[in-house]
Amino acid sequence: MIVTQIDDGATDLTEKTASQAASFTSSSSAPSNIFEFLDLLEPYSGDRVLEIGTGTGWTAALLCVRFGSNNVTTVEVDEQIAKQAAATLDRAGYAPTVVVGDGTEGWPEGAPYDRLHVTCGVREIPYTWVEQTRPGGVIVAPWMPGVGGHKVRLTATGECAVGRFRGTCGYMMVRAQRRPGASLADDERESVARVDPRRVTRAGRGFEVALAGVAPGVTVAGSESADGSSMVVLSDLGPSHALVRRDGASRRTVVTQRGPRNLWDEAEETYLTWVGWGEPGIDRFGLTVTP
Repeated sequence: MIVTQIDDGATDLTEKTASQAASFTSSSSAPSNIFEFLDLLEPYSGDRVLEIGTGTGWTAALLCVRFGSNNVTTVEVDEQIAKQAAATLDRAGYAPTVVVGDGTEGWPEGAPYDRLHVTCGVREIPYTWVEQTRPGGVIVAPWMPGVGGHKVRLTATGECAVGRFRGTCGYMMVRAQRRPGASLADDERESVARVDPRRVTRAGRGFEVALAGVAPGVTVAGSESADGSSMVVLSDLGPSHALVRRDGASRRTVVTQRGPRNLWDEAEETYLTWVGWGEPGIDRFGLTVTP
C-alpha cells in the first residue's frame, strides 16, 4: 500500500506528516490485492462497470483497458483526489466517467451495471449497489464489519445479492461508514470470564464472521505475552466497551464492561454457539444483501 492522502487532505502529505498523521485517508492498494479482486470480478467483454473509490485512478485505468473507457464509471468522494485522478487518466490516454460523490449511493445515471468493483472497506453493503447491478451481475468488495476484513463476491438476483467470502483483506473504510468517535459510558461492571480469551482471539475467520452476524458492530483486538497473560479490548459503534485481562500466573480472567451492551458476554456466547455448530470455517458462511 502507498499512502496518497492523510487527514482527508487537511494536512499536506510529507514523510514527516505521514508518520504523525491521525489517519491515512486514501492510498494505492497493493497490486496483488487489486488483481485478486479483479479476478473475482470475472468480467466479460463489453461489460459496463461501476467502480467505487477512484483513488489514484490506476484501477480505473486497468478497467478501461479491459472494457473500454466508455464502459467504465468511477466514483470518488474527495473532489481533489477525483480531479488528480482524472488528469492522470487523461495523460495516460483513458477517459472513464469520473464522478465526485458518495460511493455508497452508486451512480444511478449509468445503471444498470454488469460489474461493480469496490476499492474501500464497507461494514454494510449498500442496497443501492444491488439495485444498480443487472440481475446476474457481480459485486466484489472488501467487507469489513469490525472483526477482520474479507473479500466478498456477490451475485445480484434482481431482489437481493448473494455470495461467499473469498479470502482476507484490509482496506480504508468508505467515508460514509467510518466508525464514529464515541464517549465511553460511565458505568462499570466487573465479572470473571468463563472462556479463556485466547480461545476467542485465536478462533479464526469462521468465528469472526459468526460474531459479525450475531453481534453487529463489535470490534475485537487482543494481545498476548509469553507467560500466558493476555488482554482483549472490545468496542462497538456506541458507548459500550469491554476490557478482558488474563493473568498468566493465576490464570484468573477479569472482565470490565461499560455501556448498554455487555460486549464480552456477547462475544463469549457467540464463541460457544459457534463451537456448538462444529466450529465452521469461513468457507461455510455466505452473505445476503436485501432491502
